[in-house]
Amino acid sequence: MAIKESRARKAFLRTNMFILVLVSIIMILPFIHVLAQSFSSSGAIDQGKVSFLPVEFTLDNYNFVFQDGSIWRSFGVTIFITVFGTLFNLIATASLAYPLSRKELLGRKFLLFMVLFTMIFSAPLIPTFLVVQNLGLLNTIWALIFPTAISAFNLFVMRSFFMQIPQELIESSRMDGLGELRILFQIVLPLSKPAMATLGIFYAVFHWNTYFNALMFIEDRSLYPLQIKLREMIVDENFTSDPTSDFYTTMLSSSPEGIKMATIIVATVPILLIYPFLQRHFIKGFMLGSLKD
Repeated sequence: MAIKESRARKAFLRTNMFILVLVSIIMILPFIHVLAQSFSSSGAIDQGKVSFLPVEFTLDNYNFVFQDGSIWRSFGVTIFITVFGTLFNLIATASLAYPLSRKELLGRKFLLFMVLFTMIFSAPLIPTFLVVQNLGLLNTIWALIFPTAISAFNLFVMRSFFMQIPQELIESSRMDGLGELRILFQIVLPLSKPAMATLGIFYAVFHWNTYFNALMFIEDRSLYPLQIKLREMIVDENFTSDPTSDFYTTMLSSSPEGIKMATIIVATVPILLIYPFLQRHFIKGFMLGSLKD
């Protein structure tokens, strides 16, 4: 019986592995195709010769991307909101998750219910827009950071992690004269690096790929993040045919498709390079953040 179960388990694992490898290949092939086009010549792209390997290898598309001042501006905006926004999100999330993780907090269950309520019923678009407008954040870079200060899901993950810190350690810190703020920043957060790394990845990816908020709150093109810039280049025909745009002047001597693909790679690769350095903390953060209340 044990042998049959072992064989069945092996067959199950092999089937799962096959399915995961197949799905991974299907998901990565479009990226490889985009990467191949970004390194191919304009003639090869226009003739449809490029599949998954570069044809007539060239760096011209990347040269045009790096010479385009508007792309650099969008790149700078995205880096700013990713770095500053992630730090702000982590501090705000930790500041709320810590008191909610303490059982002695009065009204804790009610506050947790209110946070959970926001996960079930999100705020409508028009009231959100009016709040941002009344706060004077409309058409400023802060509109891409402050309205998304805390994610309810990330808050629960961090709260679960904080709940695993021994209560005795918190009590001894209080007996030593530390206030709650110092306990949070000097005791709790240094012990919560896996959770901070995990949620840091979540927040960083969210800010790097920010699109809808920028579309709703930003009109100044100098404040466009990368994703809005990509939309202009790929979807907006008026932009690609506008003689006053930087993209129009560069595409006259190169393939517009090649430049678009190079821009997509430039916008995608940086955030992909961060994950391997935080992978260990990312997995550990999920394992340790699974405590139930």
